[in-house]
Amino acid sequence: MATEVTVPTLGESITEATLGEWLKQPGDPVAADEPIASLETDKVSVEVPSPVAGVMGQHAVKVGDTVEVGAMLATIESGDGAAAAPAAAAAPAPAAEAAPAAGYGNHAEAPVSSDSPAALSPSVRRAVLEHGVDPSTVKGTGKDGRITKEDVAAAASSKPAPAPAAQPTPTPSVAASTGRKEERVKMTRLRQTIAKRLKEAQNTAAMLTTFNDVDMTAVIEARAKYKDLFEKKHGVRLGFMGFFVKAATMALKDIPSVNASIEGDEIVYHDYADISVAVSAPNGLVVPVIRDAQDLSVAGIEKTIGDFGKRAKDGTLKMDEMKGGTFTISNGGVFGSLMSTPIINPPQSAVLGLHRIEDRPVVRNGQVVVRPMMYLALSYDHRLIDGREAVTFLVALKNAIEDPTRILIDL
Repeated sequence: MATEVTVPTLGESITEATLGEWLKQPGDPVAADEPIASLETDKVSVEVPSPVAGVMGQHAVKVGDTVEVGAMLATIESGDGAAAAPAAAAAPAPAAEAAPAAGYGNHAEAPVSSDSPAALSPSVRRAVLEHGVDPSTVKGTGKDGRITKEDVAAAASSKPAPAPAAQPTPTPSVAASTGRKEERVKMTRLRQTIAKRLKEAQNTAAMLTTFNDVDMTAVIEARAKYKDLFEKKHGVRLGFMGFFVKAATMALKDIPSVNASIEGDEIVYHDYADISVAVSAPNGLVVPVIRDAQDLSVAGIEKTIGDFGKRAKDGTLKMDEMKGGTFTISNGGVFGSLMSTPIINPPQSAVLGLHRIEDRPVVRNGQVVVRPMMYLALSYDHRLIDGREAVTFLVALKNAIEDPTRILIDL
């Protein structure tokens, strides 16, 4: 007896999604509540669990198809997997025709396994092609051992350089290959939504970016002094984001327009700080929200961010956790960015960009000294926020980071 697997309820106002990846192939054994497919919505990837234990039946839709809530995705058959493997659809083609193209170009005819390109997500397939890595040799660190782009990059960096090939004997009758390849991959629904919203922000807001820099000496020293005790007590590492989020909530309280938004011809001021934090996920950046961050301690903020990061990698963030937000902090410094002009996240009116820390010469008490410095960038909607307010916000943030005691005594 077969059990249908349908598209689950995806959240308020979301009626459809795109099938991003099949996690189980026909004939695979499936446990109850085990994820069998991944759906991509406008905000986040959602895994679809099997309602019963059994064997994966036939797929009803293909990767990349748009499906509505309640539509059938696949069936789960009773059994242990041996009898449900699909039979060959046709007799084998001649060897010259059946061989897949080099570089995994012929995905449709290649055998599907857990490490074959057809079983990988589009972004991972692209990384495999770019780096020339055999996916069967890559150890996956994603959920259930799945391979991520980071795994492919790490495997490529550790792969020894190939020995120079012997010069082949020229064959006049065979045209030389240029080695130039292209691959077209449809944009994921999440990437399409990101592109639409960011372009919408540029078209709607009068966007301007103001810069400042901050001396990270005091925060680095405090972190080095207390990080072991902090992790032992709170069970989470002490990072820099906890300091910046807490300092930002204090500055937002002093400059409420930076925490406001425009709705029609009205300005909406918020007496709370719901801070959106950009977190890296396998399919791109997602922006979960730290609710009421003004009431959280640095430890509470770090715990929340750590939980977001883990669940973003596992693909288990909920859509309700991505909604709202009154102000965004994006840390491009973790990727090595020195300076950028971040784009605001509508309907928010401002976004803070953090960047890498590097030693630079600065003047202190008339002496040139080397200090760990970071550039700060505040992009904001000039329709609502004046330059004076933007600069005042950055200065308040800078003062709190350079003298963390201010955070403790709310100054």
